[in-house]
Amino acid sequence: MSNLIIVESPTKIKTIKRYLSGDYEVIASRGHLRDLPKSKLGVDIENNFEPHYINIKDKEPIIKEIKKKAKKCDHVYLAGDPDREGEAISWHLAQILGLDLNDANRVTFKELTASGIKAGMEHPRQIDMNLVDAQQARRVLDRIVGYKLSPFLWRKIRRGLSAGRVQSVAVKMICDREEEIRKFVSTEYWSVDAEFLAKGAKKPFSAKLELVDGKKPELLSKEQTDAALERLDGAVFTAANVKKSVRRKSPAAPFTTSTLQQEASRRLSFQARRTMKVAQELYEGLEIQDMGPVGLITYMRTDSQRVSDEARAQAYDFIKGKYGENYIPETPNKYKTKGNAQDAHEAIRPTHPELTPDIVKRSDVTADQYKLYKLIWERFIASQMAKCIMNTVSVDIEAAGCIFKATGYSVKFDGFTALYEESRDDDGEPKNDLSAVKKGDELQLKSLSGNQHFTQPPPRYTEATLVKAFEETGIGRPSTYVPTITTILARNYVERDGKQLKPSVLGEVTNQLMSEHFDKIVDVKFTANMENDLDKVENGEMQWTDTLKEFYGEFEHELEEAEVAMEGKRVKVPCEETDQVCEVCGKPMVIKIGRFGKFMACSGFPDCTFTKRIVQETGGNCPYCGKKVLLKKSKKGKKYYGCEDNPNCRFMTWDVPMEDKCPKCGSTLFRKGGKNGKLVCHKEGCGYEKDLGESDKDI
Repeated sequence: MSNLIIVESPTKIKTIKRYLSGDYEVIASRGHLRDLPKSKLGVDIENNFEPHYINIKDKEPIIKEIKKKAKKCDHVYLAGDPDREGEAISWHLAQILGLDLNDANRVTFKELTASGIKAGMEHPRQIDMNLVDAQQARRVLDRIVGYKLSPFLWRKIRRGLSAGRVQSVAVKMICDREEEIRKFVSTEYWSVDAEFLAKGAKKPFSAKLELVDGKKPELLSKEQTDAALERLDGAVFTAANVKKSVRRKSPAAPFTTSTLQQEASRRLSFQARRTMKVAQELYEGLEIQDMGPVGLITYMRTDSQRVSDEARAQAYDFIKGKYGENYIPETPNKYKTKGNAQDAHEAIRPTHPELTPDIVKRSDVTADQYKLYKLIWERFIASQMAKCIMNTVSVDIEAAGCIFKATGYSVKFDGFTALYEESRDDDGEPKNDLSAVKKGDELQLKSLSGNQHFTQPPPRYTEATLVKAFEETGIGRPSTYVPTITTILARNYVERDGKQLKPSVLGEVTNQLMSEHFDKIVDVKFTANMENDLDKVENGEMQWTDTLKEFYGEFEHELEEAEVAMEGKRVKVPCEETDQVCEVCGKPMVIKIGRFGKFMACSGFPDCTFTKRIVQETGGNCPYCGKKVLLKKSKKGKKYYGCEDNPNCRFMTWDVPMEDKCPKCGSTLFRKGGKNGKLVCHKEGCGYEKDLGESDKDI
């Protein structure tokens, strides 16, 4: 008897085969094998939105191979990923192979471990058509929006544009935030800050003026602040009230897709796409020393914070052995999953808590794999540990009818913080040591100052905060966060400015058109409700075609009205001005967006067709001729570094120029191979190299 297991990714094959007997053969579909045709809509709207699927052209060899192997096997198991897409891929495979949908041939692996694979193979089931229908509904919705709206945008703005249910909302969110920033009017305010020294203390502590004559002071100008300072001149400062209490701080929940992307961005500076790529590798399995291929984490697309009893027990065993019995909570930590979350999977956690990051690091894993595994492992173990107990102190300091307030804390029991604390976007807890302060004590004033401040506009979104906004508003689901961000960047609707995301001129023009004529498509609540409807389809509470009917009637009406309103009209995308002039005719150069991104062009087009690439200075000097090294982009958008005197000087490299100079010849040093690589000198005949050790990790 022989069995064929069809998975999505070829990297899973080795891990799965490790835990199965020789009676099983494993092959990969490499994602979807069937889809809607690219050349036409592929949806029969008049016939209850029936989709017309075709085999994907470049997947024909894989289809042929799968069919060949399936004929030779007694049983075929469909092992697509445990989500909507995986269910749909399995259903398409069943169609291609002519399998009976009543057969229990669908298996899912929530983790690629011995127990996870065994559990999956022992509990085969029928294909869940509710999951398939939810995926079909999303696919057809996206196809209708894309194929109906995109040509409209081509005619009214420019070719190559696209629209989508989630991507268009994401662009609007970023544009709206930019508009808030533009309209923001900063206002002045002041604070009065002091430093005091308590009797017997070695370090001063800080405090802020909170009350004047029992009221919150109005400090909107220097004059008002100076008056407060004058009132306090020569005053005696007394600890009027000292309040002590005990605070218990709970650990953060284990990761969901959203929180993993956010924390990886804050702590590791990983973009969402990079995070999910590495998480996929950890899930599918890596070669671990003395163990072979091991799936290191559970499935990474989830919005559930649930943890199995088995995983919790394994975590307790590790915590008890490493930290002691006191670090096990009296009752298991519970984390509330949000109401719209899909609870089919556990939270993202290590499959083997005993496999510490140090053990994994000793295996042949990449730096990214180690960093992300360490983050997931620490977060999970900490989530199962006892609370941190802190002694908190609040002190009111009285002087001349004014009250200053100081807060501080000391750790009584470190609990989970012995291992991990969630990073924060703000400054976190005050670190004042107030243990020496006693009620009635006279305090020594060390400094007293008035400080000017200005209110700040809301910050631009980063990938992390945008994903957080997606989650909070119900836009998209874990599987769509990365594709959405990738799409709006690829379409040049949005640009990166460091970590921040800002709308391009093209993005703002497109968003304005969409907001004027397709307000439902770009409405956050409407899109969130659509996502809820898809969840209802998945849960068997709603027919997928009913979801489409409900959406399409209004959408078709909006499209017809937009065509009438925009008849004969075309929206011009303004060019970005620069301070450079054309080398041919002397007219100002402007920035345009082309097929491969931004480039500079003469404003005299079409009379002058001069163009050039946009380059950026790096601060390094060419090792060949000494001129500036510039950051450039290839036609395909890949970054590289080259001499500003090109083509006269042919120096170019993928290595990153650094501020450091070669100790042998004084030339610019270049970083080769990332943060864990080495510094090299490209000066001919020099040959200087230096490995980047721990002391150089921030270079």
